[in-house]
Amino acid sequence: MSPLTPPESAHPSRSSASRRRLFVAGAVALSGSLLLSACGAGGDGGAGAEKSAGGTHPVKTVKGFVSVPNHPKKVVVLDTAELDSAITLGVKPVGATRADVGTSFLSYLSKDQVKGIENVGTIGDPNLEKIAALQPDLILTNAERDAKNYDKLKEIAPTVMTKTTGYPWKDNFQVHADALGKKKEAEKTVADYEKRAKDVRAALGGEKETKKLETNVVRFVEGADTRVYGQKSYIATVLGDVGLGRPQFARDAKGFGGLGTDISPENIDKAEADVVFYTSYGDAAKSGETKTVKGPLWKGITAVEEDRAFHVDDELWIQGIGYTAAGKILGEIEEDLGG
Repeated sequence: MSPLTPPESAHPSRSSASRRRLFVAGAVALSGSLLLSACGAGGDGGAGAEKSAGGTHPVKTVKGFVSVPNHPKKVVVLDTAELDSAITLGVKPVGATRADVGTSFLSYLSKDQVKGIENVGTIGDPNLEKIAALQPDLILTNAERDAKNYDKLKEIAPTVMTKTTGYPWKDNFQVHADALGKKKEAEKTVADYEKRAKDVRAALGGEKETKKLETNVVRFVEGADTRVYGQKSYIATVLGDVGLGRPQFARDAKGFGGLGTDISPENIDKAEADVVFYTSYGDAAKSGETKTVKGPLWKGITAVEEDRAFHVDDELWIQGIGYTAAGKILGEIEEDLGG
């Protein structure tokens, strides 16, 4: 997976074809008290397990079944998908990791949604002492980020870990909902999202019309090659929910298990599509975006020629990985392509 570090404070502006959107930066914090001893095989409980009340239930995780409180009160989340899931389900974590030191939490979340969340380190490198000090009763993360930390995390609180992040985000959301005791809320979230996607598809002319619009998502990356996202990515699932078509280059992507294909600036014409959404991880000048979008290869892409290339927010389109992010993305797709 590519790094999750958010862009620097000044996000590059959208193309002239769409209005600039401002995302409010916030802060995230996770908390919890330690769980009762786990029931059954694979369960785990932290040192503060005796503090939990209201019973427990087993949740299937990549580490086996883990016993968690039926109504966790102090939750810590250690990646962006877990943060989006918690906020989507109406749970404000007491602590959360950030993408990098000095950065904000996901900027598409409102200040109220993240106010009071404690910073407990960076993604993949959480501060275990800070997490323990919050006395959480539940920790949400994934093995891609924290497999190496699992044994220590489960000593602090029951730790629900999915295998990975990104593409299986809908399945992961159900795991998060189970752990948080929010299955009913999850059902409504999914139903609302599916209806919204259907409405956007209708607004764009229906299934036949959206399928004709071959769409690419391009991420310029500071310190690395540019990525064209494939079918096994979070953003591809959102495009698919709308019914948007994908170019052959995206469908053939094999890199990172189908996540995408990394290309050099000299090959940016491989991002050819009817529609292009593009963003930068890091500073636009340092990521190569600024130079590339001024060059002839970029200007020769059909989407650019036809004024259907749209600059988007990296935290929202690439990093968020959840239903709150996806709902906002649907709104931007409708705004950009429905005119």
